[in-house]
Amino acid sequence: MSPASLSPLEMLERLVGFDTESQKSNLPLIDFAQDWLAAHGVDAIRLPNAAGDKAALVATIGPKVDGGIVLSGHTDVVPVAGQSWSSDPYRLHVADGRAYGRGTTDMKGFDALVLALVPHFVATDLVRPIHIVLSYDEETTCLGVVDAIAAFGRDLPRPAAVIVGEPTGLEVADAHKGVAMCETRVGGTEAHSSRITEGASAVMAAGALVARLNALGDRLIGDGDPTGRFDPPFSTLHVATIAGGSARNILARECAIGWEIRYIPGVDMGVLQAEVEALSRAVEAERLTRYGPFGAISNVWSVDVPGLAPEPGSEAERLALRVVRRNRPVTVSYGSEAGRFQGAGLPTVLCGPGDIARAHKADEYITLDELADGEAFLRRLAAELSR
Repeated sequence: MSPASLSPLEMLERLVGFDTESQKSNLPLIDFAQDWLAAHGVDAIRLPNAAGDKAALVATIGPKVDGGIVLSGHTDVVPVAGQSWSSDPYRLHVADGRAYGRGTTDMKGFDALVLALVPHFVATDLVRPIHIVLSYDEETTCLGVVDAIAAFGRDLPRPAAVIVGEPTGLEVADAHKGVAMCETRVGGTEAHSSRITEGASAVMAAGALVARLNALGDRLIGDGDPTGRFDPPFSTLHVATIAGGSARNILARECAIGWEIRYIPGVDMGVLQAEVEALSRAVEAERLTRYGPFGAISNVWSVDVPGLAPEPGSEAERLALRVVRRNRPVTVSYGSEAGRFQGAGLPTVLCGPGDIARAHKADEYITLDELADGEAFLRRLAAELSR
């Protein structure tokens, strides 16, 4: 049985203790959170993935009516392998006003605040509900929240606003770029390099395709950012990895290209993907099938996380600005699950304690003052929903 209460720092210690790197299961953490909620009389809906090794959790506190607020946080963290930590990354270490551990900022600090305040939320006379969402796979695909989003308006009341607790320093962020990642596989046919008409080099074809992707990236730069909100002020295309071939005198049988597009809201990724397919077919004709049916190109889009578009005056923006006592929203450079909520027609902003600059690094930390400020923010939010 869970104890009657835990401070935010004590709750953070519990959550950091679960190794929830994205390639691993988050079920022990979800079990703990579900037991904690149940101990305070709060039922939760468990939403497992297809493999059954991960799950999202959704809980509602307060009246079962429309118009509530979602507090959403992901439970997965990035790996620590290869990083030089000064202490065990999965054991909270507190020193000099800082709490160190993997996920303290991104974003178990917010999760800990929400769970630690469950007794307070339950005791508050809410007239609009607080919905808690704990998701998985945010660091990889942002798909672990999709089933939870679908539950609202079907199994649960439809909320009026969503606050995703990414580390914004408690600024209210209403915009970020989307990101689409692609793995391009170029297949060729091996032949002696002195007899290029008897095969096709996957590496040469890959180089031709990268040149065309460069040109597409330059065009995106030229298209700019009509909102004037983003830095850099345009969508970007970046080829990160390329690998293929076996010897200098053999036409390469295969080559792999890893690349991404980070796009401003409003860019139609479907149109861009179709353009990439057209470029691929053109390179096939020029480099892989010039002398015979010696190769092909395939593009696998492994990630497509939608951006968050500004919605001036939305319920989420107005409420969050009022509660955190800010005058205007900001833009962030990283992606999140917020675009998926927005895509379902739910007004959404980012707002949480901590600094994203500390995320994904060795000795990640959140300050005790940031936790205190985050707690005050959530207590004010509960007061707003009790009026």
